Amino acid sequence: MPPTLGPEDTAARDEDAGRHHPGTGGTRASTGRAGETLIAGLLERSGWTVRDRNWRPRAGTGAARGELDIVAERQGQVTVFEVKTRSGGDFGHPCEAVGADKLRRLHVLARTWAREHGEARIPTVDVVAVHWPRGSSPRVEHVGSLGWL
Repeated sequence: MPPTLGPEDTAARDEDAGRHHPGTGGTRASTGRAGETLIAGLLERSGWTVRDRNWRPRAGTGAARGELDIVAERQGQVTVFEVKTRSGGDFGHPCEAVGADKLRRLHVLARTWAREHGEARIPTVDVVAVHWPRGSSPRVEHVGSLGWL
């Protein structure tokens, strides 16, 4: 199991809160980008190397479709981080946006990423929820590695 984000990341998370906050009236896209930027920074300060952000596979017949938010590596383990950011509770918990179909697509994309990058091992897929109410500091919840059947 890959290492996770831990309590030692709290200070870094709070430090980033003002710098990357999506702000009032931000769009869903800007909120999502702010969450991804926050998590990429936390990962790097935790010893991860971010190898790709918003990666998409090469186009072609039968190519996998979609995007990987963050692909990072630490201690030889490559992990895909799917970041879900919410500024309010209107749409439920951020992780509720990662259903079975989305999870299956992420695993297909992780295999495609590994193939395109000459990696022998397929990256694991982790989900990170960012609860970021307007005017507040974000709360990060690392759900961990998720498989699919």
